[in-house]
Amino acid sequence: MKKSCSIGQRSVFCALLLCFSLTAGADDFQDANSLFKQGQHAKALEKVNSILANKPKDAQARFLKGLILVEENKPNDAIAVFTALTNDYPELPEPYNNLAVLYAGLGQYEKAKVALEVAIRTHPSYATAHENLGDIYAKMASQAYDRALQLDRSNAKTQTKLELIRELFGTKAAKPAKTASAAATPAAPIAPAAETRTAPADAGDAAILKMTNDWSAAWSTQDVKRYLSFYAPDFKTPGGEDRAAWEKTREERISAPKFIQVSIENAKVSKIDDTHASVTFKQIYQSSKLNSTGTKTLLLVKSGNSWQIQEEQAK
Repeated sequence: MKKSCSIGQRSVFCALLLCFSLTAGADDFQDANSLFKQGQHAKALEKVNSILANKPKDAQARFLKGLILVEENKPNDAIAVFTALTNDYPELPEPYNNLAVLYAGLGQYEKAKVALEVAIRTHPSYATAHENLGDIYAKMASQAYDRALQLDRSNAKTQTKLELIRELFGTKAAKPAKTASAAATPAAPIAPAAETRTAPADAGDAAILKMTNDWSAAWSTQDVKRYLSFYAPDFKTPGGEDRAAWEKTREERISAPKFIQVSIENAKVSKIDDTHASVTFKQIYQSSKLNSTGTKTLLLVKSGNSWQIQEEQAK
């Protein structure tokens, strides 16, 4: 996978930090970043933790902490950091991309694929995620061809396809691809292309569409706690089911699949009054257990400055 180098190369994360599109941090952050680039990871982590003690939501500091954990060979801890970033800043594609690299490094290609698809849904013009997704597809194809050859060694077509993929990744049949060392110098980073967006006619519509996208992103990343937070206290459960029982069922259904991807298309907002609205869209659900497509309407209620789901209607 690439930002400025191939999948599995730890220097990919360094390049990502350099192009992370947030406002430059304070001097403490710059010091921590410098320590990180110098390879002084323990001191950099200490500095970052000091920043986060005062500003626990600081996105740049959290992002840098994830990179440090990667260099310290703590992928699960890094995954936790980047996952939390996607929850708090779902509009940023870079944390999803980093999650994909980490998942791929652990051989969890389905999770890597889902993370990249979310990044692309968030920023369709994010070329890096598109390229990385292509790498994931190729790797998954390689595994499938390997399995096919184990079942039928005489299949010349499968052997040819497998050799083409290995040639693409610069690998030979007897040797896995080499991983660049942590000291490798990344190529010049490329900032994500600017995305052209058409603003909704009214700010209220924008808030509703953002809520809907955040809801689908939480579902896609199987973050049950965040997913359930989008439902109003008076949410009308299907069939009048007890709320606690409904939440337990949702948790089981969201957690069970190996992956989930929920895509939303052609979302349209309708205002009822100042505190009530609806959003209707085409929902494309894909998982390791089920694929389905249909039209869904969310009936919404405004609570403070945020919108919550009062009822779901599916066709």
